[in-house]
Amino acid sequence: MQYCTKCVYPAVAATPLTFDSHGVCSGCRIGLNKVKIDWDERRQMFVDLIDQYRTDSEYDCLLPVSGGKDSYRAAHIAKEFGLKALLVTYHGNNYLPEGETNLQRMREVFPFDHIVFRPSQDALIRLNRAGFIKTGDMNWHCHAGIFTYPMQIAVKYKIPLVFWGDHGFTEHGGMYTHNDFFEFTAKDRYENGLHGFDWFDFENVEGLRKKDLQFLMYPDDAAIMDVGLRGIYLSNYFPFDGHINAQIARETYGWLEAQQSFDRTYRRVSNVDDMHENGVHDYMKFIKLGYGRASDHAQYDIRAGRMTREEGIAMVRKYDHVKPSDIRRWLAYTGMSEDEFDAIADTFRNHRVWSIEDGQWVKENVWGGRSAYGPVRGLPAWAKAA
Repeated sequence: MQYCTKCVYPAVAATPLTFDSHGVCSGCRIGLNKVKIDWDERRQMFVDLIDQYRTDSEYDCLLPVSGGKDSYRAAHIAKEFGLKALLVTYHGNNYLPEGETNLQRMREVFPFDHIVFRPSQDALIRLNRAGFIKTGDMNWHCHAGIFTYPMQIAVKYKIPLVFWGDHGFTEHGGMYTHNDFFEFTAKDRYENGLHGFDWFDFENVEGLRKKDLQFLMYPDDAAIMDVGLRGIYLSNYFPFDGHINAQIARETYGWLEAQQSFDRTYRRVSNVDDMHENGVHDYMKFIKLGYGRASDHAQYDIRAGRMTREEGIAMVRKYDHVKPSDIRRWLAYTGMSEDEFDAIADTFRNHRVWSIEDGQWVKENVWGGRSAYGPVRGLPAWAKAA
């Protein structure tokens, strides 16, 4: 397994990566290019853009928000530039108490209307199970919800301009550069954000019916064209950094980070809108690809100069493999046994990362050497074929 010589990312990752002749990954190269951008010029480009969408009687823009640090930064920008924004939240039912507080606080600290959509708990429990069984991602519905429901509202209220924070596949893996000014598209939503699945793949799974999945149906092309719908990434116009976003949210608006540590990462400012995102959900990434949230957070901090690669590797070694304690809550929530979970989870292991030796799952490490990470409970198709 090849690992980036600058950060800690492996060649087999959730976002496609390439490596240069020095072994530096495309995500790090894009990060280096960001320091060369004239952000004052980008700020003026943003002003020129939003001036085309200001109105006297309608919403100027729509912001999909979770109440997290990046949501606060996006709303902060909209407020700074005097825009009348509509905030839209897809609520996945598993917020941390701090996350729920942050979400409710947005109404108090920002002069914006706010729609919070809460699907039925029954549907969400079924979607948790279906997402895990079908895609290996119990939070698939969260990705689908935030990338879909706000766009339905944008079409309904005829709001053509939607603000997104950053494009994860660019920030993590360098899929595009910030000079491409990549915008949100239905294609990127489907192929990357939703892992190549859509609402119709879940019809008749875990008893879900078409009528239960209305909020996950993306607007059709005719509706999008009629509104002139655009989704822009603020990271193309402002230097977006989770650490800085959290600092702005804390100091300006009283935003709360997680009040206790996570089992699988050292940062407490990310994913407070879902108690399982840094836990059992991220554990599935380790099961599938052999790395996790500590690697994600370390690569950001290494690229920003807040951490050395050696310090990042220490974080990966400490956290990435941990089976989190919140799995017990998720199992009770969905009515699944741990044995069933482990057997299903194993079927999603990637053959480029994992091998079986003496009944154990084994992989190469970023710090060198190979280690075993638990007994084999279930077999993926490639192992059955072998």
